[in-house]
Amino acid sequence: MLTIDLQTARRFILGKQGLWPGRRWRGVTGTEQAMRAIEYLQLDPLQIIARSHDITLYSRVLDYTPGLWEEVTYQQRKFFDWGGWLAARPMDELPHWRVVMRRERDDETRIRAMGLEHAEAVAEMREILRERGTVSNRDFTMTTRTRTQNYRGRKDSALALYYLWRIGEVMTHHRERFERVYALTEAVAPAHLIRESDDAEADRFLIKKDVSFSGLSQLKRAQDTFHRGVPFDQVAQLRAAMLADGDLIEVKVEGWKAIHYALGSDAGLLHELSAGRVPHAWTPLATNTTDEAVFLAPLDQVSARGRAKVLFGFDYVWEVYKPEHQRKFGYYTLPVLWGDRLVARFDSKLDRTTNTFVILGLWLEDAALGTNEHFAEALARGFTRFVTFLGASKIDVTAISEPLLRQHVGACVAAL
Repeated sequence: MLTIDLQTARRFILGKQGLWPGRRWRGVTGTEQAMRAIEYLQLDPLQIIARSHDITLYSRVLDYTPGLWEEVTYQQRKFFDWGGWLAARPMDELPHWRVVMRRERDDETRIRAMGLEHAEAVAEMREILRERGTVSNRDFTMTTRTRTQNYRGRKDSALALYYLWRIGEVMTHHRERFERVYALTEAVAPAHLIRESDDAEADRFLIKKDVSFSGLSQLKRAQDTFHRGVPFDQVAQLRAAMLADGDLIEVKVEGWKAIHYALGSDAGLLHELSAGRVPHAWTPLATNTTDEAVFLAPLDQVSARGRAKVLFGFDYVWEVYKPEHQRKFGYYTLPVLWGDRLVARFDSKLDRTTNTFVILGLWLEDAALGTNEHFAEALARGFTRFVTFLGASKIDVTAISEPLLRQHVGACVAAL
């Protein structure tokens, strides 16, 4: 068993996700590289300043602009989106995921029930797709369809298309205003990938995928329910076999009670980090996170779902779905990464009528940072890149209460 300290754990998880010590990918090619490295790009339709998945890639890829992920996904066909936990996944993984799709068709109660309940609409959508090539939910008006009460759709046609997508008969051809436009799978995926892996091979792949996504994973039911279709009663046996084969290793993090698991292939990275070295493959292309602060997406794997508290002692909750009177910080608050720590958060909005990025509030974990010149410069550089990413032409820093931070951020962005 490998024992590491908490700083090593933080840096390993940040580095695996491409967030530390700085951005190491660039442009369209870098977008593909980043999407592969982070394992899952979770997709979310909500757009306040930018969508969460675009912010995820902004924080990892130099010169990233909103929507680049769609180019590599729907134009280059390097990825496909799928799942009740919606994420973009590498296209070459499709045979493994088709095992999960088949299991959803045959074993997953809610998906099976949806297909049975709307069997007539499912058959109709299959035929329409053969005739038209592509179809979206908007192609069918409510007045011509059977109304449903499912949160996945209000029309039987919507649920039929969703069912066919979940079981792998159709895929997302492209998106319009984030809404899926469907096509038959053979019109989207390469023919040699439209097959199923062996079940045992798929199960091992899915466990390794989940561990790599987390960096360090407990392989608990609660965390992996979102990501994979391995039968839960087989996890312990598979884990033991993969430990014996060296596919997984046990890791003890000082201060954490539970044993965690990492990929056997990542043992070298953990040893490098434990020795205080930065792995050569992680060398940033430009600035590092100490010289330029980075802002994390609301659904970023390193900080979402309570992980920020465990890794950084940073209590982060995305308050977008909380009633206004229950919000402690703001509607769309983003964590601030400086070095290898989360040190602040800010709420903001994009005023599209004046093209102004408005900071609604900035909260520091340590008040001393408000007079720290190095942090002020790093924060200003971070906001400069962020405003460029958003395409805003102005910034309103009135809500930043610390004079030094307000001055640096305002001056740096004004020089764009």
